[in-house]
Amino acid sequence: MTLTELLLGLSLLGLMGSVGLTQGSQALADQRLEHATRLLDQGLQRARREAQRRGEPCGLHLSAAGWQPPQTGTLPPCMTVPLELPQGVRIAHNFPELLRFTANGLVLDGGTAVLSAGAHTGQRCLVMSLPLGITRLGQMRSGRCEAS
Repeated sequence: MTLTELLLGLSLLGLMGSVGLTQGSQALADQRLEHATRLLDQGLQRARREAQRRGEPCGLHLSAAGWQPPQTGTLPPCMTVPLELPQGVRIAHNFPELLRFTANGLVLDGGTAVLSAGAHTGQRCLVMSLPLGITRLGQMRSGRCEAS
């Protein structure tokens, strides 16, 4: 084996390894976004059940870190322990500052949350409709949240 052949073989191995790492990091970002989207939905369902369990209205706040007890308002929090998003996930949303739930679990506010992660090009989304608070999870495509 000559030095040229050895260097060519090593460079090919390096190229194949870098392609594998890129695809692996893309898959990891996909999983992180999927997990974060499910956590958002889980927080909404927990808040709904808590309002029904208590038999009184409660509120929830969506921050950059995830679901939090409300910072303002007169409603008691639906959950006292924050439900945080995974590290590296960014969120943009149009939910109000205080998301309100009625005593029977109906949602008085709706909105859309869009999640992204690092340099990953894909985005996940959660849409909550009124008044039942039905959620739909999907992927952002052409500015719309489409079921995945």
